[in-house]
Formats: sequence, structure tokens, C-alpha cells
Amino acid sequence: MNIMLTTVTERTHEIGLRKAIGARRRDIMMQFLVESIVLNFLGGVIGVAVGWSIARLMGRVSLGGSAITPVVSLDSILLATLFSMAIGLFFGIYPATRAARLQPVEALRYE
Repeated sequence: MNIMLTTVTERTHEIGLRKAIGARRRDIMMQFLVESIVLNFLGGVIGVAVGWSIARLMGRVSLGGSAITPVVSLDSILLATLFSMAIGLFFGIYPATRAARLQPVEALRYE
């Protein structure tokens, strides 16, 4: 959420310009919500890839003659990715609402 709030603050002028040329509140909200979900989706995919790689490495380690056999199921991958996207949606709502409520004149004045 902090990253998205920083993004909104940095792009205040852009938001004001979009609103001045006719963008609706819904358009601004959707822009920031989609951005938040995509960022969290990519983070989830990277996390799954790193987790899968660590599981594969752990499968090669044998402790006292017995090997560890990690299992990464498709269900766990989908659950982790969907959970990541849900977190993006949940924590993107406040920054998106804040961006959508900006007044065009005030946003264009912002430096």
C-alpha cells in the first residue's frame, strides 16, 4: 500500500491532467487497482518460482541416507498466486480511491 500511495503522490500531476481532459473517477480507480493487482501478481509469480527452485534444491539434499521429496502441487501455486492478487486488490483500494478523489485543479497545481 505504501508503494501505491507513493505512486499516487508522484503521479498527481498526471492524474489531474487525465481528470481535466475527461477521465472519470472510475477510470482513475481502475488504473491504480489494475496496476496494484499486476504488481502483486508478478511478485506472486516470482515468489512461486523462487519457492519451487528452493524445493527442487532441497530435493537433492539427503540427510542421514534419507532423501527429502518435496511436492509442489498446482493447487498450491494457484492458491499462492490468487492470494497475492487478492492482497493487491485489498491494499490497492485506498490509494486508488485517494487518486480518484483528487480535484483536477488542485492536482495540476501540485508540484
